[in-house]
Amino acid sequence: MLRITVTESTSEQRWILQGRLTGSTIEELITSWRANPRCQPSRSCVVDLNEITSIDKDGEQVLLMMLRDGAKFVATGLYTKHLLESLSVQDAPGGDSF
Repeated sequence: MLRITVTESTSEQRWILQGRLTGSTIEELITSWRANPRCQPSRSCVVDLNEITSIDKDGEQVLLMMLRDGAKFVATGLYTKHLLESLSVQDAPGGDSF
């Protein structure tokens, strides 16, 4: 199960994700992400991953898509931080792809 909460202010749109970011739960996230105006120059887009319990390869692909769309991530878990660092390297020019 994945719970998605989106809050907005004049300076920020915050996506709070809770639960599992896996193949069976990501369709709603992808649909919501593509449907919402986000990551505008005047407003930052923050994705909070502090309450994510697991991420599979499909979930990694969604995070990479969000990163490429300009999202900034908040994470405190060691695995999640490491994963985000790896995705940032892959997103850099000349970085590896999945």
